[in-house]
Amino acid sequence: MWQEEEGQLVRVFRFDNFLDAFAFMTKVAMTAEKMKYYPEWTNKFNLVTVRLGDQVSEEPISDQDHFLAAAIDNLYGD
Repeated sequence: MWQEEEGQLVRVFRFDNFLDAFAFMTKVAMTAEKMKYYPEWTNKFNLVTVRLGDQVSEEPISDQDHFLAAAIDNLYGD
């Protein structure tokens, strides 16, 4: 589930292997491009950590953050 951390929505996604994690990131990238709204993320082997929200400007978590989070959950299978 998504957690609020320092003004951002954060979630760690776990996969069986690196290729599955990378395939997920590719799907998220295509969705984010359609929305013109982009996540901050990291990948280490089978883990993908996604952060949504603008920590730099300290704006509150937006509807767009929630929409992208829901789309990412759908891609993951939640």
